[in-house]
Amino acid sequence: MPFNIPIALTWLRIAMIPLIVGLYYLPDAWTASGWRDCAAAIAFIVAAVTDWLDGWLARRWNQTSAFGAFLDPVADKLMVCAALLILLDLGRVDSLIALVIIGREIAISALREWMAKIGASSSVAVHWLGKFKTAAQMIAIPCLLYWQPLEGVSTRVVGSVLIVIAAILTVWSMCYYLKKAWPEIRARA
Repeated sequence: MPFNIPIALTWLRIAMIPLIVGLYYLPDAWTASGWRDCAAAIAFIVAAVTDWLDGWLARRWNQTSAFGAFLDPVADKLMVCAALLILLDLGRVDSLIALVIIGREIAISALREWMAKIGASSSVAVHWLGKFKTAAQMIAIPCLLYWQPLEGVSTRVVGSVLIVIAAILTVWSMCYYLKKAWPEIRARA
């Protein structure tokens, strides 16, 4: 298993998941005046930035690896799913939206794994729809974690609108990937 700065950043992202979740298990007396929500939002933003940074550094420094290519999307999915479960528990995201996003992540991960196994991974390569979905999620989730007005902007409204957009893009991108994979699926069935 290679170890370099991009992979270290991916591991950092995974390590931040219990930190973000753990903030919501602290006693209420320790988390007065929105401190917990602010800390969780900042931690999620830092984790989201490491998602971009680790890929950029790996490509720039020519430190890409099969392990890094495997670990990076796993870290992203764990981070998003953990945050959605927190938001679901807090009543800040609808259960249908959380189910759609988490279900899609599982389904597309399984599809990509199967397509790689049969040598057809290029048919489900990352598409701009998936990138827009990820961007909408990565902005929506910290807004929904923060949940307080910020400089006169309602993070509740921004986060709620963006998470609905992310859910729509989630379904759209899942249909896109399934359509691209369908010829291979039919050929193997």
